[in-house]
Order: sequence, then C-alpha cells, then structure tokens
Amino acid sequence: MPPRDEPIPDLTADPRPPRPPAPPKERPRRRRRGPFGGIFRFLFTLAAVGLVAGGVAAFGLYRHIAADLPDYRWLADYQPPQMSRIYAADSRLLAELASERRIFIPIEAIPKRLQAAFVSAEDQRFWEHHGVDPMGILRAVITNIEQYGTGRRMGGASTITQQVAKNMLVGADRTMMRKAREAILAIRIEEALPKERILELYLNEIFLGYQAYGVAAAAQAYFNKGLDELTLGEIGFLGALPKAPNNYNPLRYPEAARARRDWVLDRMAEDGAVTREEAQAAKAEPIVPRPLRRPEVVPVGQYFTEEVRRDLISRFGAEQTTQGGLVVRTSMDPALQAATEGILRGGLAAYDRRRGGWRGPVARISAGATDWMPQLEAVQRPGGVLPEWKLAVALEVRPGEARLGWVERPDPRLPAQPRSALLALDDAAWARKALGEGRLGPAPRRMQDVLAVGDVVPVEVIPGTPAQGRVAARPERLALRQVPQVEGAIVALDPATGRVLAMAGGWSFDKSQFNRATQAQRQPGSSFKPFVYLPALEAGVPPNQRFLDGPIEVMTAQGPWRPSNYTEGSYNGYVTIRTALQKSLNLVTVRVAQEVGMAKVAETAARFGVIDAMPKYLAMSLGSGETTVLRMAAGYAGFASGGRRVTPTFIDSVQDRRGKVVWRSDARACEGCAAPAPSEEPPALVDARPEIADPIAAYQMTNILTGVVQRGTGMAAGKGLNRPIAGKTGTTNDYVDNWFVGYTPDIVIAVWLGFDEPRSLGKDETGGQNAAPIFREVLQAALKDSPPVPFRAPPGVALVRMQDGNATILEAFRPGTENSARPVGGESGGGTAAGADQSLGGLY
Repeated sequence: MPPRDEPIPDLTADPRPPRPPAPPKERPRRRRRGPFGGIFRFLFTLAAVGLVAGGVAAFGLYRHIAADLPDYRWLADYQPPQMSRIYAADSRLLAELASERRIFIPIEAIPKRLQAAFVSAEDQRFWEHHGVDPMGILRAVITNIEQYGTGRRMGGASTITQQVAKNMLVGADRTMMRKAREAILAIRIEEALPKERILELYLNEIFLGYQAYGVAAAAQAYFNKGLDELTLGEIGFLGALPKAPNNYNPLRYPEAARARRDWVLDRMAEDGAVTREEAQAAKAEPIVPRPLRRPEVVPVGQYFTEEVRRDLISRFGAEQTTQGGLVVRTSMDPALQAATEGILRGGLAAYDRRRGGWRGPVARISAGATDWMPQLEAVQRPGGVLPEWKLAVALEVRPGEARLGWVERPDPRLPAQPRSALLALDDAAWARKALGEGRLGPAPRRMQDVLAVGDVVPVEVIPGTPAQGRVAARPERLALRQVPQVEGAIVALDPATGRVLAMAGGWSFDKSQFNRATQAQRQPGSSFKPFVYLPALEAGVPPNQRFLDGPIEVMTAQGPWRPSNYTEGSYNGYVTIRTALQKSLNLVTVRVAQEVGMAKVAETAARFGVIDAMPKYLAMSLGSGETTVLRMAAGYAGFASGGRRVTPTFIDSVQDRRGKVVWRSDARACEGCAAPAPSEEPPALVDARPEIADPIAAYQMTNILTGVVQRGTGMAAGKGLNRPIAGKTGTTNDYVDNWFVGYTPDIVIAVWLGFDEPRSLGKDETGGQNAAPIFREVLQAALKDSPPVPFRAPPGVALVRMQDGNATILEAFRPGTENSARPVGGESGGGTAAGADQSLGGLY
C-alpha cells in the first residue's frame, strides 16, 4: 500500500500532452469589385423582373384576346357562299344571283401544281409549321429593316392559315390586336383541321380580282378555262394574284404581271414542285387573258327575273338567295317572253306615234365636220333606248332627207368608227310636233320640221335589200325612233297550273324597274263585269235573262249618281245578259249588281283573287276598284279552269346546293306514280285546288265571253285566229286605262295600257282598239302551232241552240232554267243607295 502523502492520480484527465496554442487567424482580404459590377447586377435583376412582368402581362393579354375570339370550329363544316342560278322552263340560264362570284372546288379536284403555286408564293413552309411561321416572321423583319426608308410598303409574314383566319374570322383591320387574334386563331385552326382542309378553304375563299373569289372562278375570269385546262404559265400567274390582284392585272400592267408570274415559277422550282426546265419553258409563255364569256343568258325577261328574285328573298331570305347556291327552275317560256315584250313595245310605239307626237331630240351638239364623234360619244344614253337603236346626230338636213352620223365600236380595244346613212322624210312622217295636253301639230312637210343640224336622236338602222327581179335594190336607211311615254303590261299564264309563262312589266326594264304587271294598282273598268254577272248565273239566272238598258239614278251620300253607257244617251231597252256583256252596257251591269247585291259582288271578287275587301259601292260594279294585271289574269283563269282557284306562280322548283328539292309549286298529288310496277292505267294528277265557283256558272260565263270576241267589243282580239276565245275589254272613265283580258283552254292573257301618272289616253282610245290587238298577237305567238281546242262543258250543262242577232249559237243553261227568263228592271227607273246588299228579289 502506497504511503498516504502521495497524491492520488486523476483518472479522468487526458493523458496526452497539451497542444500549443494556435496562432491567430488572419482575416481574408475582400476582393475588390470593378466599378460596373453593381450596374450589371442591377440590370440583370431588372431584366429578370421585366421578363417575369412581361410574361405575366403577355399571358394576361393572351387571356384577354383568347376570351373574345370567334368560334373557329364551324370551319370544319363550312360551305362557302355560292351564287344561285335561275333557269327558264327550257333550262336556259336567266340570271345569276351572287354577292360574290365563286365556284367551290374540293381540294381533291384542285391540281397539285396549282396548290403548289399558291404554297410557294404565299407560304413555303405551309406543310411544316403549326399556323405561325417564326422563320417567316424573322425573314420579314430583316427584309423590312433593309427596305426601311425606301418608301416601299412593309411586307408581312402571314401564313396561309393566318390568311384563312383573317378572311373568315377576324377581318382585315391593319392593327396589332388583329394580328395577335389572327395568330392565336391560326394555331387553334391547325389543331382542329387537317392541312388539306385549310388549303381548300383558302383556295376557294381568296379574292383574285375580276370579281372572282377562289381559283376556279379566277381561272374562268382570266382564261375562260377549267382548272384542269390551265398551263403551267397560267397556274403561275394565278399564284401571283393574292398579293395584289389589281396591281397584276395583265391587261393594265402586263410587265408587272409577267414579273410576278416568273417569280412564282422560280419559287415553285426552288421548292421542287416543277423542274427548272419546266419553269423556264413556262416563263416563255405570254400571258394572254381571255376574259370569261359569261354563260349565255336569255336576253329577255328582266321583269320576270326580278319578280322571281323578290319571291326567293321572301321565301328563303336575302343571304340564302344570293349565297346559298340555289338552283331555281321557273315557268318562263323564253320564246313567248321575247314575243310578248316585242309585241307590247310595238303596241306602245304605235300608240305613241299616233297620239304622242314628236317630243324632239334627246340632246344637241355642235356637229362640226371633224369633232362630232367625241361629242356624240359623251351624250348619255337615255333610259328606254333599245339596244338595237343608235344615237345619231344630224349632220346635214335637206327638205326631203337628212344625213345622220353615229359611232360604232365593234372592238372596244380599237378606235371608234364613224357611220352615216340617210333618214328619209317618209320614215319620219309620224313625227308631228307634240304641243302639250294631247294636242299635235301638223304632219311634217319637210325634214326641217323634224330635225336641225346637231340634233341627237334615236334611230334604227334598216338594212338594205338587194335587187330582186323588177324590184330595185334599196340601200341601208334609218328610221326615226322615240321612247314612248305611255306604258303597258302583259301577263300570260297556264290556267291548269297557274304557271306564269311570260310577263312584261313595261316598255323596258332599263327605263324603269317598276313592274306594272304586279305592282301597279289600276282600275279594271269593264273587264271587271264578269265578276258582277257570275253571282247571278250561280243563283240560277239564265244567260238569256233580260234586263232593262235604260236610265238609272242612284242616291249616294255625295248626291245622285247617274251612270251612262259608253255612248252616252244611247239605250237598248231590254237586253239579255249575253248582249249586255258583248256590248259592255254599263246600265245593265248596275241593275244586275243591284239585283245580286254588292256584298255578293265583293265576295266574288275576293274569291277569284281580283280585289280583296272591295268597298260595297255600286260604282265598283263598273270596275272603279283597283287591282293588278297579274290578279286579273288569275281571276279570269278561274273561269278557264272551270271554277277552281288559280294561284299564279313564277317558280316551279328550288334545289339547294346539294340538289335537294326544297320547294315546289305544284302540290298536286299523283295517284299511281309510286306504284312498284307499271299498271294498265296511267298515273293521274289529282287537282286539289279549291272550287271557287259553280262549274256550270263558270262555263256559262266562258260561253258568254266567247260572244264578246266573236260579235262584241273584243272582235279585234280574235280576228283571223279561228279558234274559241273568251275575253272582255275594259276602258275606264276618260279613257285612262285600256284593258283586254282573255283566254283559251290553254292560256290566259291580260293586257293593260296607260300612263304611270293616270291621265287620258285620248278620246275614243279604248281597250278594244289598243289592248285587244296586242292580246291577239300574243295569243297567236303562244298557240301558233297548236290546233284549236274547244272549251269543255261540265256535266249537267244544257246546251240549247239559239239565235244571237244574225248568228246561231249554243247557249249554256242550268237544267230547268231554259224557259225561265223574264224582263227585269222595268218596274222603276230608279235605283237604290250605293252599297245596298239586295237579294235577287225572290225571282230565282
């Protein structure tokens, strides 16, 4: 055991010797920065913040723009606007209705080289990019920088997809907002539609000048070719047009058009669409535009076509009419329409020469020996001057003739050519000077009474005739012409269907587009009388019933009314209904209207569609109401059809762009048409038209109206035709309106003449004198090759042979009324208040 005074060892102490103290640490020297270090850090920070803020702002702007973008998904099923076409009954083209001339061609039918021409010219990376081409944008920026200050218009970098978005969705405003909307839509369109569909929309929508939208319309407009007929040079030219169609018009700027075409061909070669050799050969082609020859259009029927256009708009709307690609089949017979227009003009011109007088030249110029041509060309052609007429200036005026000169320009690219010929006094003998208020001066005795040097007048060139036997040759000569002030209208329709076969609404559509056949409300005069007598026939009154043709006085609120016959003061005593209509006796008509009651007359006029809601005044029985030529034709068609309602129609059928029939006028049911196998009996059309008159009474009226044409006031309507014709003349007070409305079993024709501002045609100018001959000529043109067809009597009619003056006729009676006629109207010379609704007095 160790001694106690030794220290006890510390077992917790570290046995290692202590370390020497560490030397003091030196503080590291701070690296001294350059003077610009802080600025760069600041700028970097600022740029980072700006980039983040710009990104946020750009995202917000994108959200704002995207929220207001139009829906683009409808482009997948989009059908471009297409023109509608109107055809005549013989399938000839009448008119094209379009706000844009476009022919839609599916992408499969567009030649590959034509597709490549537009891609190479407008968007070389079309098949690679996704709606927006960054490389194209960069290239455009560099080009614009290089051209800055040169005055050239800055180029864009729109892809074909962007152009589709611009043309069809966002518009063409030159703003950054529009470009942004266009770019976003282009990207979305690329996601929704295949490239082929986008190119199809582009090639069918783009405007290429000459009023042509789409490549097919442009190929026709510039070269009159189909797409598969184009040469490579022509393809390159079409590809040059989108940039600026008007600036590359080959007729106005041939060098610019060629340069741009060649540039497109080089791009096509660069893209491998054609070889270099093909491109060089195509560059050698001249650009020879052959402007589109529009499809041959029927040169007549403008009033008819305009009526069809209005009908289409009322049924389908303006947009569908002009952009829906409708195929419209009409009822117009072009040959009859041309004849109708010519006949009406002939009748109006004949009246104008007889009653209108010569109203002088249309203009005056200083007819010098050398400077008359430019002056004459500067004279505006008056409305109504027919296309075959010339505006000519009097160069020399001698007592018996005048030499007139006019300008002809058969080729618009060549200088005008002067022409001249003689106007003989005999060809201007009608030109009595108009003195106003219907008065005319004396017949001209010398040419100076008609023309003076420098007068510009319409003339018609009458071709010369060669010598034939003893007949000497006759040189080319002129006939003086004048646009009439009097107007007229004609409607011809089929009473079996209501199809309007021809319609003339005036002298010419060029002079006035107002359609006097459908829009002018005129008094029908005595042509209204059949609708007064019909209710009497329906009530059982026989055609040989006698009424007094004598003086009558009717008390009205305005005082006593004393109607008279056409020949005032002439009376015929008791006459039959037939005689009263044949002679158009007013006093008998008033007595018949009193007997049947004006309420029944007004109801009959409404039934036949002549006048709706006609006032129930006795004066209306003489045709003082107002109606249209079309309504009168349809009303008389009710007689021709045996008492059925006839609704006039101008359109037979309408097909949409896919060929589906969307409307048809003929609603008749066909019994047997859907039979699976042919039967012995042919299919039958069921006439479902409403019956508006008793068939027997309708036939009785037809039978009476044939007498009007054979022995009455309408004899001029059937002269020389040798066929059954029924009809009635009409002349209103003071000879203001002239009418003739007549029919055969096959056709109804209504004719009207008068002034637009109602005034007298002149004393003794009647419907029998003016309108009936026009009716005859139109009827002859319509039925010239057809045999006469008699009017068919309905079952139950009793035909009795009787004397009508010196003629033997077959009178039509309702069974049991053959011997029931007795005088009516002799008990009193007075009358009843206008508008009184009386019965037949218990007679029938």
